[in-house]
Parts: sequence; C-alpha cells; structure tokens
Amino acid sequence: MKEWLKVFRAGLSIDNPLTVLMIGLCATLAVSSQVEGSLFMGIAVIFVLVMSNALISVLRKLIPSQVRIPIFIVIIASFVTVVDLFLKAFFPPIYAVLGIWIPLIVVNCIILGRAEAFAYHNRVWLSIADGLGMGIGFSLVLVGLAFIREFFGSGKIELLGATVLKMPTGYAPPTILMMFPGAFILFGFVVAFVRWLNERPTNRKAA
Repeated sequence: MKEWLKVFRAGLSIDNPLTVLMIGLCATLAVSSQVEGSLFMGIAVIFVLVMSNALISVLRKLIPSQVRIPIFIVIIASFVTVVDLFLKAFFPPIYAVLGIWIPLIVVNCIILGRAEAFAYHNRVWLSIADGLGMGIGFSLVLVGLAFIREFFGSGKIELLGATVLKMPTGYAPPTILMMFPGAFILFGFVVAFVRWLNERPTNRKAA
C-alpha cells in the first residue's frame, strides 16, 4: 500500500506531467480557456491513462520489445475512441469545444510516456496508481489554469450552460488571459509557484 501511495503521489507533485516534466503543453494551453472543457479533458486523460496503463501492464510480457511503441499507440487509440464517441453522443457541446484535442490524446506525450516508462515495466496495481496520479496531477493544473484564465479573462465561469461565478458589474477583464500568449505567461507563473511549493520541504531540511 505504501508503494502504491508513493507512486500515486509522485504524479501529483514531484513528477507532475505539466509543472515538472513539462509535457502535454500544447493541449493544456489550447484547452485551458474554459473550465468546462478542461474538466472533461482532464477526465478523458485520467480514463485513458488508467485504462491503457493497466492493459499494457497486463500484456507487458507478451508485447515484443521491437514493436512495443506501435502496440502502445493502438491500445491508447482504442480507449481514446471510446472517449471520443462517448462525448460525441452524450455531450455534443463539449465535443465541439474540445474538437481535435480529444483524438490527439493518442499521441499525447503524457500517455505514451507513461506506457513506455512505467506501465511496460511494472505490475498492474502500480501502473493504475501511476495513471491515476499522473492523470489527476495533469487535471488539477489544467483546471486551475482554466479557472484563472476564464474567471479573470472573461469575468465569469460557465458550466453546462449556467453561469456559476461572475465578477461584479463594471469589471474590465484583461483579454490577454484568453489568448495564447497570456496562457503561456500564466502557465510560467503556475510552474514557478508549484516548484516553490515542492522545494519548501528541502529548504527547511537544509536550514
């Protein structure tokens, strides 16, 4: 259990795919303009990560090393197709917002990287922990970034067509937050803040 928790926590902090490993940035910057889209993207990534990690771990002794990457991609693409069809059938507005970014999960560095670096070499239960930790770590940063961008950049937060938070009347939103340059700059501040939090225990021990 301790080993499971250690692997799970690593994805949330010291090995966070966005703030530490710096992978999957294209989708993050593109999708994080809305909290609603970011939530669904995060759930999709968690599902694909956990399921593909688990299946690759189960089949790891049967997958020839020479062709492992194409096999990983086929497995990941199968679960991405499930997500794609599910959103298209039950959440058309979300599907329209996320667009091409759902199919591109197939080649997302986070998914493929965890399959190669972890799931292919570890047991199923640890691979599930890795998928959960990495997926939730990715989702927390993505949704946090989206909240800041949407709330301060547009003055409100909308979920499933309803306004759940709104700035006071007269608020003039800095529209740069809704643009790619603003997203990139804001992400830099988020990375700096998270790394500062991660380094605090080390600095205390050194003192």
